[in-house]
Amino acid sequence: MGWLWAIIVGFILGLIAKAIIPGKQHSPLWLTTIFGIIGGIIGNAVAHAVGVGSTRGIDWIRHLFQLVAAVIIVGLGDMAYMALWGNKKRQRAQQM
Repeated sequence: MGWLWAIIVGFILGLIAKAIIPGKQHSPLWLTTIFGIIGGIIGNAVAHAVGVGSTRGIDWIRHLFQLVAAVIIVGLGDMAYMALWGNKKRQRAQQM
């Protein structure tokens, strides 16, 4: 059940990160979900390192760390995706 929650949270974090980042992101939804999962894991690690990994009630600070990490990972991941696959997509579009 932990993997299912990781996928759901990663999907939500990835979508929110895409909405926060200005401009158009070109990475597909499955890759955005993976970036969101990675951002959630990194955010949890940072929260535990800072000492706010577990608090009473809702862990707003932990969620904030997760979101910030997801925004950074989605932004960097989209740039890497476009650097690797962007030229091929542009060439295919020009051929049609």
